[in-house]
Amino acid sequence: MFYEYALTYHMPFGTFSLYPPAADRKAWEALDETWKKDAVALGRSYLHYAYPQLSATDFLDFTITGNRVRYEEKYFARRHALDALVLAECVLNTGEFLPDIINGIFCICEESGWQLPPHNSYRRDTPQLPLPDAEEPVLDLFACETAAVLATVCYLIGEQLDGFDPVICKRIRHELETRIFQPYLSEHFWWMGNGEEPMNNWTVWCTQNVLLAVFLTATKEDFRRCVIEKACRSIDYFLAEYGEDGCCDEGALYYRHAGLCLFNALEILNAVTYGHFASLYQETKVRNIAAYLMNVHVQDKYYVNFADCSPVPGRCSAREFLFARRTGNQEMAAFAAQDFMRGLPQTMLLPGENNLYYRLQNAFTVKEIVAYAAGVAAAPIDYTDIFYPSTGLFIARDAVYFLAVKAGGNGDSHNHNDTGSFTIYKNGFPLLIDVGVESYTKKTFSPQRYEIWTMQSAYHNLPTVNGCMQKEGKTYKAVDTSTRFGEESCEIRMNLAKAYPAQAGLKYYNRRAVLVKRQEIRIEDTFGFVEAADDNADAAAYDRKQVILSLMTYEKVVPVSQEQREGLLLKIGDKGVIYITGGRYVETEEIPVTDQRLKTAWEHAVYRTLIEAEGTSLAVRIC
Repeated sequence: MFYEYALTYHMPFGTFSLYPPAADRKAWEALDETWKKDAVALGRSYLHYAYPQLSATDFLDFTITGNRVRYEEKYFARRHALDALVLAECVLNTGEFLPDIINGIFCICEESGWQLPPHNSYRRDTPQLPLPDAEEPVLDLFACETAAVLATVCYLIGEQLDGFDPVICKRIRHELETRIFQPYLSEHFWWMGNGEEPMNNWTVWCTQNVLLAVFLTATKEDFRRCVIEKACRSIDYFLAEYGEDGCCDEGALYYRHAGLCLFNALEILNAVTYGHFASLYQETKVRNIAAYLMNVHVQDKYYVNFADCSPVPGRCSAREFLFARRTGNQEMAAFAAQDFMRGLPQTMLLPGENNLYYRLQNAFTVKEIVAYAAGVAAAPIDYTDIFYPSTGLFIARDAVYFLAVKAGGNGDSHNHNDTGSFTIYKNGFPLLIDVGVESYTKKTFSPQRYEIWTMQSAYHNLPTVNGCMQKEGKTYKAVDTSTRFGEESCEIRMNLAKAYPAQAGLKYYNRRAVLVKRQEIRIEDTFGFVEAADDNADAAAYDRKQVILSLMTYEKVVPVSQEQREGLLLKIGDKGVIYITGGRYVETEEIPVTDQRLKTAWEHAVYRTLIEAEGTSLAVRIC
């Protein structure tokens, strides 16, 4: 799709200037007054900033200890400071911030490698090298993003920097040429795609930033054409693995590095070809990708989450809003604008964002977002029930209850072993949850990944069968999945037996999840076991028929005595109740939340309650 458009464009490429440089004083003075005031204040907070030192031993820390956070904190702090200083200089245009900007530019240009330590390899799924090789650059997510940051700096204040000393932008162009431009065309990194390798968010995230670096700097016409053709091939490889339904199998958090990077890549391509790519905004798959985030929104800060995604992936900014506008999705635009307003003041400046171009987009879109939000403030978003067949994601809701179920399989990008798991919200509050993922370490993307508790099915709303948890891989999946949507109720059915190893002894494990609108949510499990042959050496193993269901909650579960005919009643704090039939209460385990990444979603401990089945069926009602 994209590559075909690239081949049919024969005119010279235009300048990529959707947003004006600082020299256009009229444009910068017309920006939102609050944004300008806050941008200057943030920039001044970095005056005389001591950029953190990044030593060789800092880089080695990942190889030695597996910790990646300590290096990343310093690495990203440099870029956050530079971004803030540059935007403040663009607002005032006084030269006040230039010394600190120049320090930041040279700090980054003098880094031995722009890639992060966990990405320091030349082949996919191979061990990381301990130190960066300055003569063999690695093009990872953040090497490409660093290139985009420096190119944006040059574009915005190149005139002022050249007035200070032309060697500054000359140095930036040299680093871009040797670290990014040359290896981009001469080397193959897995994320570029070849039609056989599986793609993920890396593909469009890196590609978008390479395009920014190329078209925000003075590169030659023939080079630009080669870059565009390669970039469009990569985008097509990425889209080929995306379902027509537009579902991001990595979740709402990674949508911002997948769907939104696709959007910006399209923005760049369309701008430099004078609208040649414009019709692609209306392609069904592209429109569905744009709408995804709204569809998986629960309420306020919460989103559907599975795999490595957090239930609190952050507020919308200009990119979500602009993508909706380009694809003509007014409801998505209203959703993005309203969410932006709920996130103020953080959404105004995006102080935690590494990519300077995203902040620039925000600067020139804030006025439009604020006006749009005011115009739709009283208009409720018409959320719909939906099923994404590409990933098996089912969502049903009413004014009180929200039910999401993940069918599919255990072979998705950033996968957890969570096939068949569900999340439930009541009045916007998380009742039964998906915990998410802890801070990334070396172990997270290693063969030991599924030793981490958050990745295991026993810490999702799933059964452990005869001591067996689910297994990872595409062959471990739900089968016989079906859905039904109606005004009174919505449901999904599936058989989970194939998500478990043979040692579980399952013949079938049927799960039915139902939202009875305005009443309750039901989870109904029925299961059967295979019988061992007389001569089977493991026949004794088949005598076990134990099913223990895990229920993960945000509030502590307390069992309440009930008459036998009523089953077991569990209270979820003061937020809701669970009725169990066919099972007995085993225990509730408190799991402290100490990891910094988990703390962004959960303000206190989470809980795991175990229920043991007493027969061949187990029913859970939540209300």
